[in-house]
Amino acid sequence: MAQRREPPDSLDFFPTPPWATRALVECVLHQHEECVAGKIVWEPAAGEGHMAVALWEYGPRHVHESDVHDYGRDYRVGSFVGEGPDVIGDLSPVDWIITNPPFNLAAEFAERALNAASGVALLVRTAWLEGGGRFHRLFQPRPPSIVAVFCERVPMVKGRWDPKASTATSYCWVVWMPDRLSPPPTQLMWIPPGQRERLSKPDDVARFAISLEKP
Repeated sequence: MAQRREPPDSLDFFPTPPWATRALVECVLHQHEECVAGKIVWEPAAGEGHMAVALWEYGPRHVHESDVHDYGRDYRVGSFVGEGPDVIGDLSPVDWIITNPPFNLAAEFAERALNAASGVALLVRTAWLEGGGRFHRLFQPRPPSIVAVFCERVPMVKGRWDPKASTATSYCWVVWMPDRLSPPPTQLMWIPPGQRERLSKPDDVARFAISLEKP
């Protein structure tokens, strides 16, 4: 991470379909009597804003958007993890950190987020739950409150959002709820099929037309 402001095609940039963020709010947080309305949220891997725009729909007091690369959205540019002058300092107060982190840095994102906000939600491949290193480093000392598995695929394409894409990769939301950062044990839940159709909006494509124009 010595150099963080790299060209976009060298970054682990897989834009989140907006419906997948809405599924977190409606199927996970609301089910547990939690919401982002009136809260301060930080999206530290905001990219072109696919997740942040969806979060704004639910009435947060503010959404801080930042990313290691400048994607032309006037978001704050800086790293969320690592060391050096380009690392963004803690923003205070922050109620939720919600993001789709780079896969290979997701543990680092989780560790910092848990020290910077009362609630944390990471969209990750379900394979991220495996591995002894992450167990001893993260899941054992700070078990998540909820693992919410998508019953349908969440297609993501490197460098752009393609609403017609498909994928064989499975994803889940890993959530640490506010004031619930210690046991009881992690709850496993499923995000029901049909959310892609239910939570996609007609203007999603128009709002992210820049992504769709990329080759």
